Amino acid sequence: MAETPHRPEPPDIPEAVAAPRSRRTVQLVWLIPLVATLVGGWLAVKSVLDRGPVITISFKSAESLEAGKTKIKYKDVEVGLVTGVALAPDLSRVVVTAELNKYAEPYLVEDTRFWVARARISGGSITGLGTLLGGSYIGVDIGKSATERRDFIGLEVPPVFTIDAPGREFVLRGDSLGSLDVGSPVFFRRLRVGQITSYELNKDGKGVTLKVFVNAPYDQYVNANTRFWEASGIDVKLDAGGIEINTQSLASIAIGGIAFQTPATAAVVPPAEPNAAFDLFSSRAEAMRRRDAIVDTFTLVFNESLRGLVPGAPVDFRGIVVGEVVSINTWIDPKTAALSLPVEINFYPERFLLRNQTGPIAGRLPNHQAVTDALIARGLRAQLRTGNLLTGQLYIAFDFFPDAPKAKIDWTKKPPEVPTVAGAAEDLRVTVNSIVKKLDKIDFETIGANLQQTLQSTDKVMQRLDTELAPEAHAMIREVRSAIVAIERVTEARSPLQQDAREAMREIARAAKAFRQLSDYLEQHPEALIRGKSEDAK
Repeated sequence: MAETPHRPEPPDIPEAVAAPRSRRTVQLVWLIPLVATLVGGWLAVKSVLDRGPVITISFKSAESLEAGKTKIKYKDVEVGLVTGVALAPDLSRVVVTAELNKYAEPYLVEDTRFWVARARISGGSITGLGTLLGGSYIGVDIGKSATERRDFIGLEVPPVFTIDAPGREFVLRGDSLGSLDVGSPVFFRRLRVGQITSYELNKDGKGVTLKVFVNAPYDQYVNANTRFWEASGIDVKLDAGGIEINTQSLASIAIGGIAFQTPATAAVVPPAEPNAAFDLFSSRAEAMRRRDAIVDTFTLVFNESLRGLVPGAPVDFRGIVVGEVVSINTWIDPKTAALSLPVEINFYPERFLLRNQTGPIAGRLPNHQAVTDALIARGLRAQLRTGNLLTGQLYIAFDFFPDAPKAKIDWTKKPPEVPTVAGAAEDLRVTVNSIVKKLDKIDFETIGANLQQTLQSTDKVMQRLDTELAPEAHAMIREVRSAIVAIERVTEARSPLQQDAREAMREIARAAKAFRQLSDYLEQHPEALIRGKSEDAK
């Protein structure tokens, strides 16, 4: 049997002994979540630190506004994003919540303005066409106030100009808005230099207030003496010089506009301050009309038709306008029941001064009451005259009438009454009426009867002569008698001559009546002398 080989004994293996775990030892596997936690915390803190201000903007509607999509832009640069859109508690408006970039926080002040930018057509111009492709956004106009603010009321229409735009805004007060609108142009010497920014009805309902913005450098031409007027449409003027047509531009004809200018005779003064108030006149003629420092009010009493005389009609002295008609009234004397037509006028005594006089008016104007009394004593009177035969318009003329009855002004009356004389049309009417009255007084029938009696007396005389004269005269008497008989036949009541005479009298009476009617018609329609009787009058 073979001998089993001897295997060596394995060496003694030391027994493993568990070492105690150290509490300070950090396992490597835990480093990853720890680092992730630190990074997440840092990012959260950084997000909070970098987060911009949150604001709210209220609008009337949320049209084209979407949370998470609608951007907020300043000069086409994105500065924020709409994060929420909700209804106000009273359901009257919508409240838009938006988050802005951190660097925009200093610009959220009291007068900062927000509006929804979308495609609009206003004042003859089209804006916001870019939003048709890129979508609507909320525009911002940064204010200059030092007071911070987080809740804003958005504008329903974009502002016409930004706060940093060079120029000045002015206030205009007028009677009505006419064809004007926000964005309507403002012209200076037919150049477009600004536009209307807003308008509102006055609280008393008796006018409107507009705000206009005039761009620099044209705003320096607006001063305390500048006049503003409506330049809408076409201004047509018909006077003794012919037809005059004025307009600023084709745009002003379609959409209206405002123009301004300073009279050439006005004193040189500094430019007007921002928000200075001016009157808005209805036309250039009204705006550029001379303003007088001294105004006297007089009453003129007429006893003739005032058809064609209207308030605003000129008071003229030999071609120089020295006043205007203010009002036309009627007055019945309670004692005599006499009817009169008093016309109240404004009279400007300064306009009698020499044109080459300079310096202030005060101290140079003489006692105009004494001067007026002297002029009245020399025959100065007021008279109605026709200013335009085509339209029948009347005006009041001051002129000297040496043959006028003596008169003087009673300065104790308020207003004093200036004596008047009848107009040329009234003189013609009075003359025609006088002629007609004289014709009416002629008794043509009595004249015919007297003629008949005369002829009968002649017949009797001839009969006596026939019996008393010598026979040799009988032949001549017979011839005379034959002639008398012929005359009697002619002068009979039914004879052609008598009928023709009566018909002639009737024609004269009809002519007198027609002449009276013509006089009355010309008094009411003096323009008929040129263009004839109108179809309506026929």
